[in-house]
Amino acid sequence: MDANQRQFKNPFSMDADCTNCSALCEVRQQVVHGYGDVGAEFLFVGEAPSAAAEETGVPFTGDEAGERVQSILGELGFVRSEPDADEPDIQNAFVTYLTRCRHPERGPTENEISTCEPFLNAEIRMINPHIIVPVGQAALEALAFDYTTRAADSFDIDAEHATTIRGRGFELVPMKAPEDQTDEDTRAFIDHVVEEVFDRDYRQTKGRRSR
Repeated sequence: MDANQRQFKNPFSMDADCTNCSALCEVRQQVVHGYGDVGAEFLFVGEAPSAAAEETGVPFTGDEAGERVQSILGELGFVRSEPDADEPDIQNAFVTYLTRCRHPERGPTENEISTCEPFLNAEIRMINPHIIVPVGQAALEALAFDYTTRAADSFDIDAEHATTIRGRGFELVPMKAPEDQTDEDTRAFIDHVVEEVFDRDYRQTKGRRSR
């Protein structure tokens, strides 16, 4: 972890009272910014907070889907707490979303994703990860558009799950949304990271800033 980090929750002190999307301000419980190690080499990006994550204020926590993600992080050695922890003890990983507010009746709109993009871009710039894990189809398309030379609509999360995609400055390792994963999908993702990502020198993907 970065020696200057004081907290895991919203460590970059991003705007917790953002009013950029008026339709979300009226219905959200709280803004859910990123959580984790600011010196992480792995960045996990989902689409939007679940009802449980909105309750805890921490991405991928509070429900069965969150517990699946936390179990994956634990098996990869990134989390030392139990999968049901509301504020995981995390290292070398950072978890976040494309959009930071939840609408209780629908998913995020393209405009809301675009409006929230500066938050994600700032996290990527400050963390400077080696590996980005798009969690779900929406995150894969958004990150593919920015960081690969392929058209976003050429990516399918079912086909790309547990593979490595060479990007511009990063490598993408897509993962199905946790609520859509079978136990076999989860094992395939863990095995791919352990056997293909950990077992090669992924640190050559790009130069790192000194810590």
